[in-house]
Amino acid sequence: MNKIKFAGLLFSIGAVATAAVLLSQNHSLATGVATGQPAPAAPATAPGWDLTDLDGKTVHSADLKGRVVVLDFWATWCPPCRAEIPGFIALQKQYQAQGLAVVGVSVDQSSAASVKAFVQEQGINYPVVRADDQVVAAFGGIDGLPATFIIDRTGRIVKQHLGYTDQSEIEKEILPLLKP
Repeated sequence: MNKIKFAGLLFSIGAVATAAVLLSQNHSLATGVATGQPAPAAPATAPGWDLTDLDGKTVHSADLKGRVVVLDFWATWCPPCRAEIPGFIALQKQYQAQGLAVVGVSVDQSSAASVKAFVQEQGINYPVVRADDQVVAAFGGIDGLPATFIIDRTGRIVKQHLGYTDQSEIEKEILPLLKP
């Protein structure tokens, strides 16, 4: 085996081993927030976060207390984010009465009006708020999009996803949390 192929093989083995170590830890690849910890509060707000929706109204995390929350950081320009939206719409419609609250956290730098037009065009049936630096920092920094957090009724992050996640996987994760 020549030296280049051998070096490539060693690099591949190292990459797989690193990924296995990261995945075996109780951390998300998306952020530095550990699963099972209380959902972070944005600095200078207590408790939880306060973010502005597309109509300029404040949405408080405290208003979601006692609900299972799917908190999705996304952007209009992000193809995987756009691909997830129909699944979140369906989950909100199907499970809202059982205590599910999907909240979209837009990281778009464009105007609220352009994000609002996108939300209306897509038929998004859940609240969409605008991210700020404090909430991004509070969730450990967002390393990529979409970044989705599943938060149980007690406010603990029970699952995190970086990148596109199929509706069926999110549904599997929220169903046990929705049981009374």
